[in-house]
Amino acid sequence: MAVVNELSNNWENDPAIGAVVVESSDINHRIKELGAEISADYVDRIPLLVGVLKGAAMFMSDLAREITRPVEFDYMSVSSYGSATRTSGVVRILKDLDGDLSDRDVIIVEDIVDSGLTLTYLRKYLAARNPRSLEVCTLLLKEGLQKTDLRLRYVGFRIPPDFVVGYGLDVNERYRNLESVHQYVGLRPK
Repeated sequence: MAVVNELSNNWENDPAIGAVVVESSDINHRIKELGAEISADYVDRIPLLVGVLKGAAMFMSDLAREITRPVEFDYMSVSSYGSATRTSGVVRILKDLDGDLSDRDVIIVEDIVDSGLTLTYLRKYLAARNPRSLEVCTLLLKEGLQKTDLRLRYVGFRIPPDFVVGYGLDVNERYRNLESVHQYVGLRPK
């Protein structure tokens, strides 16, 4: 007898997946625009894209293909959520960068910014390594949750402060492979 998984293999029937927040076609279109903006801003420079794992992996990959200038990659893994759907308030670095940032043009690539806690921590942490410039490109910005102005140079979409999944965003490593971004409503009782 097969083990019954609490999640359906068909996303349309999965009770944990709510309404679409950002359609995949809109994501693709906006990434092309962001790639063009970054290409224009870095004409004479080679930016280092610093992807924040794991959520930003898809976004950074698609974004890099839309930048018409040479770029380099590095990755960090940080956690302020653990397996929860709310931030713990404590940022931990799980994987640090491999390279030197001195005199580099760095773009932090994030999947989503909500409270800004993780991003504020990352900026201070990376700025101490003396990059020439340090900017942020995020696919999603949850409106109304930030306590300070985060000075985000590149923003894909501003969304309501709901918990979302898809296009790299997850709950316990699930739902990253959804093409669109959806509200996560959790498992409903039967």
